[in-house]
Amino acid sequence: MTNDKSDKLTDGSHMAPDDDQQEIDLLELARKLWNGRRTLLRWAIYGAVAGIVIAFSIPKEYTTTIKLAPEATNNQGMSGNLGALAAMAGISAGSSTGADAIGTQLYPDIVSSVPFAIGLFDVKVTDREGNDTITVRRYLTEEISAPWWSYITSLPARAIGGIRSLFSGSDDAGDDLRKPDAFRLTPDESGIAAALASRVSVESAAKTSVISISVTMQDPMVSAMLADTVAERLKEYVIGYRTNKARKDMEYAQKLNDEARQAYYEAQQRYASYVDNNQGIILRSKRNEEERLQNEQALAFNLYNTTAQQLQVAKAKVQEITPVFTVVQPSTVPLAPSKPSKMLILVGCVFLAVVGASVWVLFGSDVLDTLRKARQNEG
Repeated sequence: MTNDKSDKLTDGSHMAPDDDQQEIDLLELARKLWNGRRTLLRWAIYGAVAGIVIAFSIPKEYTTTIKLAPEATNNQGMSGNLGALAAMAGISAGSSTGADAIGTQLYPDIVSSVPFAIGLFDVKVTDREGNDTITVRRYLTEEISAPWWSYITSLPARAIGGIRSLFSGSDDAGDDLRKPDAFRLTPDESGIAAALASRVSVESAAKTSVISISVTMQDPMVSAMLADTVAERLKEYVIGYRTNKARKDMEYAQKLNDEARQAYYEAQQRYASYVDNNQGIILRSKRNEEERLQNEQALAFNLYNTTAQQLQVAKAKVQEITPVFTVVQPSTVPLAPSKPSKMLILVGCVFLAVVGASVWVLFGSDVLDTLRKARQNEG
């Protein structure tokens, strides 16, 4: 029993100094921070100045957002008047063509693809004053400004590119005139496509399926105009994909109907000519020939009538499966910039400066003292 009590006392005596030492260490750290408050304040001012410089050096960006609500797809086959018309034409309306391969979750991939971005190169946009109308390609290469430090950081790459152009002797003057090829892009075209993809974003809400199209540009008018164009191009892409098979079927039905109409007119003309030339003749062979031509005319008319009904069904099918997009939020010219957030940059710079100064006050002087002592001992 005595040994157990002594062990407990011994353990307690070992724990108490650790707690006291931890409390003393925290007090020591707080004392160091208080003694170095001038340093912290000085670095906070430095951080604030740096934050202000950075915030006002970054160009303003304006974001335009358009929200679209696509029509829900119906995979239960033809319905309503279209189903009745298909039944009259002898077409089965109960089968479905299957689920749509392009869902709303794939819209971001469509917009960010290289062919879609290249298709926006020649879109004409106008600045906020309405004085200058240029293409998106020229706007991204000539009108987009960057912070002042980007010119410093890009000097080595620009110098290397200039030296390479001198030795290679290549002339890029015709690059602006050539039509972009998605299969083989030039470095400039690839950079423009990447920059455009980074400034155009599409999001799809999982529950509501609402499509949000956002375009960020340094000019608010350009942002709004390009957002409108992206929305229209996306709708055209989706409509073209969903109606592609139905439009091909309609073109084939139109071809069959044209051929059947021509055959019916020819059969009708042959029968009429034969009757006109053989009036009053009672020979059985002539009567048989007249009946044959009359039957051919009737068959040609039946085929023409059937293909005409099928053509109407094909046209109605194209109209039915064409998706409709409801504009929930139209494009409007933004009045306030979306970024940069000057207050967030200022707070972030001050915070980083204070954290760095705190680390220096707490540990920097001790590390320097240790290094000095080590050098003195070596000497």
